[in-house]
Parts: sequence; C-alpha cells; structure tokens
Amino acid sequence: MSDSDDAPEDRESDAEDGHDPHREEFHEDPVGHTRAPGGMSVGELVDAYGDAGIGAAAVNEAGDVLAEMLGDDDCTVFLSLAGAMVPAGMRRIVADLIRDGYVDALVTTGANLTHDAIEAIGGKHHHGRTHDPEKSLREHDEGLRDEGVDRIYNVYLPQEHFAEFEGHLREEVFPALEADPDDDPADRAVSIADLTRELGRANAEVNDRDDVPEGPGVAAAAYECDVPIYCPAVQDSVLGLQAWMYAQTAEFTLDALADMTELTDLAFEADDAGCLLVGGGVPKNFTLQTMLVTPRAYDYAVQITMDPEATGGLSGATLEEARSWGKLEKDARNASVYGDATVMLPMLVAAARERIE
Repeated sequence: MSDSDDAPEDRESDAEDGHDPHREEFHEDPVGHTRAPGGMSVGELVDAYGDAGIGAAAVNEAGDVLAEMLGDDDCTVFLSLAGAMVPAGMRRIVADLIRDGYVDALVTTGANLTHDAIEAIGGKHHHGRTHDPEKSLREHDEGLRDEGVDRIYNVYLPQEHFAEFEGHLREEVFPALEADPDDDPADRAVSIADLTRELGRANAEVNDRDDVPEGPGVAAAAYECDVPIYCPAVQDSVLGLQAWMYAQTAEFTLDALADMTELTDLAFEADDAGCLLVGGGVPKNFTLQTMLVTPRAYDYAVQITMDPEATGGLSGATLEEARSWGKLEKDARNASVYGDATVMLPMLVAAARERIE
C-alpha cells in the first residue's frame, strides 16, 4: 500500500506522537501569548517575547544571542555604531558597555564622536520638534537656520557648540598629535585610532577639569579602558573637516590605512568573535569585512536595522548574506531585529545584562 493510502487511524497515531511525515516543515511548537504585568523587568519581557511570533520572536532571539556573546569571557566583541545614536541619547549606554568590559573594539562615525565630545566639554543636545504646525517644513527649518540651531529629526543643537568643539580640537587634541618637522615623512602620519584615543583623553581631562555635570562619554571610556575606536570614514564629519583644516598649517596628517593592521590583529587573535551592529553604513561593513583577511569568522552577530533587504543596500543586508562571504562562521549564532535602534538597543542591552549579571 502506498503512503497516500495510509489508514486514518495511522495518521492520528502519528499526530499523537508529535510527528506527521506529511508535514516536513511543521514542528509542534504552539505560539503562546506574552504577558506584561506590572513590575516586569526588561529581561523578563524579552524572555516572554519567546512565546510570541513575528517581531517579538526576533527580539527574543536577538536577546539570547547578545547575552551569550557578551557573557562569553573568551569572545572578542566588536560594536559597530552608526546613525545619530549619541545625539539621540544613547551615549551613556555605549559608554557603560565599554566601562563594564563588554566591548573590545568600537567602530563608529566621526559624527557620533563629534557629538560625544560636545557633551563631554559641556554642550548639550535638546528636545525639539520635527516641524512647526503653523509653518511649512521648509519655513520651520529656515527659521532654525536663522536662529543658529541645527536639527537632527527631533533633536536640536545650537551651532555655537560646534565652535566650542573646534576650539577643543585645536587646543587640546591636535597639538599632541603633531609630528616633529625633522621626522622622516613616512613617520609623521598618525592613525585614526591614535586620533580617537587622543580625543578620548582630552574629553576626559576637560570634563574633569571643568567639572562638567554630564559624564565624559564614549571616547573617554574607551581611552580609560584601552578599547580602540576605529572611525573609517572620519572625513565625513566635523571632526574630519577640522582635522583637514588643521593639517593645512601644521605638521599633522592622518593615515587612513594604519588602523587595518591593529584591527585585523585583534580579530586574528580572538578565541571567539562577536559583533553587535547598530545601524548600517560604513561602520557595519568595516566591522564585518575584518574577517575576510583572517582564517576565522564571527561566531556571534546581532544586527539592529530599519533597512529592508529588498533594496539590495548594505544597511539592510542580512547576516545570512554575510555568511556567504565568510564573514560569519557557518554555525554562527546570529539574529536581526528590524526597528528603531534608539528603542531596540536599550531593550536588548538591558535584557542581556540582566541575564548575565
């Protein structure tokens, strides 16, 4: 008798055993219903998401992977930070991760480092609005320009803070990196990691000297904990613009390739390697491509992005795609969460830290 002629009672018996040979992709794992009682911790909520489906299930999986990665003492963790995460209020979360030993290398943008330094020396970002309901969007932003206020979605920054930042660089950061004119020209350039390290030192020093109420921030935490910061597109920021302008009249220049040896050595020597990718762009690719010149790949990877895969862009590229390039191990644990990183990053970090600590 063929399989199609199975008696009904045989199929019922298979179903009772939790196995139906006619449902190769089906597993007996019913969706549950998440509860959210008062007093529930963030970690408990992310754990409860495991009962649910769609985005909640993805957040639960990402929480599991991140907790395992951060809790692995043998894992070298690379944090990739793109977007306006510092202006949006994520500065302390990143600094705390570094200070508490959860990050071994940070790859970020010059913009995040610029805004981090502005707060370290006493500047502040402010709550704003995306538009004035009594004006057109264009009129609203033209008014902000006339008032000397820069807008990052619903965050405002007075332009005078950039002038203060430029003075900070010229007085506290760049002079320490100038070369001796008598040095061999080949030895005069400094790496971008040298620049970010000096920036962290200066931020910490000025923050303490001037008794700034806000903490010294991300670059300072990295400096104090000997965690390197790589900024592969530093030119694309006020920090990079100021470095270029200073170099016009001083013995100062940056070597964009100098960081590559240090970064790949860090990956090469890792027992296990993991990456937390917040946003996409250059930091994401710079972090992932590191594994292309080592005999290994990432064992863990968590991605937070708002970009869809269907556009074909890097920021929305899946971690499965990265596996095809050899950036992730074939058996790597990885998860992606699609949503606003200012919402998802604190949730995942809090849940992972709650589980570990």
